[in-house]
Amino acid sequence: FGFLSENADFAEACEQAGLIFIGPSAQTICTLGDKISCKRLAEQAGLPLVPGYQGDDQSIEKLIPEVEKIGLPVIVKAAAGGGGRGMKLITQMSDAKDLIESAQREALSAFGSQKVFLEKYLDRAKHIEFQIFGDSTGEVQHLFDRECSVQRRHQKIIEEASSPSLSDELRKKMGEAAVAIARLARYQSAGTVEFLLQDGKFYLLEVNTRLQVEHPVTEEILGVDLVKMQILTAMGKFIFSRDDIRIPRGHSIECRVYAENSYLNGVPSTGKLGTVSWPEGPRRRFEYGFEKGDTITSFYDPMIAKVIVWDETRPRAIEKMIK
Repeated sequence: FGFLSENADFAEACEQAGLIFIGPSAQTICTLGDKISCKRLAEQAGLPLVPGYQGDDQSIEKLIPEVEKIGLPVIVKAAAGGGGRGMKLITQMSDAKDLIESAQREALSAFGSQKVFLEKYLDRAKHIEFQIFGDSTGEVQHLFDRECSVQRRHQKIIEEASSPSLSDELRKKMGEAAVAIARLARYQSAGTVEFLLQDGKFYLLEVNTRLQVEHPVTEEILGVDLVKMQILTAMGKFIFSRDDIRIPRGHSIECRVYAENSYLNGVPSTGKLGTVSWPEGPRRRFEYGFEKGDTITSFYDPMIAKVIVWDETRPRAIEKMIK
């Protein structure tokens, strides 16, 4: 996971160099990775979308009247990006021009494109996502849902599976919607369809054409290995069998560990890593990129580790995570 894993030019360069890119095709990444073309595909698939503006006219003279038309609050987002970059919330019209221009600059710097789009801001929405997977024959299935609503600065910090916010009926509808857009895009390998849920209604947020940071919680409740499935698919060897019925078992939670200064509003904290100790135990999982004595630099994301637990019920999983 990371920006390069959903870069269509990189995937195409791999193909042209005779290398196998483990992930979707460059064409699929291009179609779904651009949030505007993704929304057009979602309309074809009949997915509900948040009201907004996704037009090609990116002038301030066009965008400001569109903000007024949608109605405040409105969120400005980078068309080519994610991870909270190039994202600004407009709550009063007097700030609209500055915030749109700021989002365009940030988008250009982070993703090489200053294209933005506008959406009605849902002020108490839950963030729910569905793990999708396309096998080597082109068959697409979903591997259930994850709840990712605990965020700070649009960055996820706690994720769990399955979501406690969904009824069986809503889970079925959202899963079908996720599979519908993935099939239209001829999706192969692992991906995630993200939704916003508010007042019992769901809306497509975006499709991430890569393995998500939070994929372990799905693996824990289903007993699957998504990375292995990706590698086998790239080899042409992974196929969903007809009697392959997966039922989630228990509950799993992931907490991300960030190298940040909590006394300075969470700014990234760099320097040498002192003691590293993981409380190993049954159904506890630790994924990390640093060891004792390593230096945390300013060149990468401040997320340095993940702690994942599984237990029979959500209260027990919470208790285990706290320990």
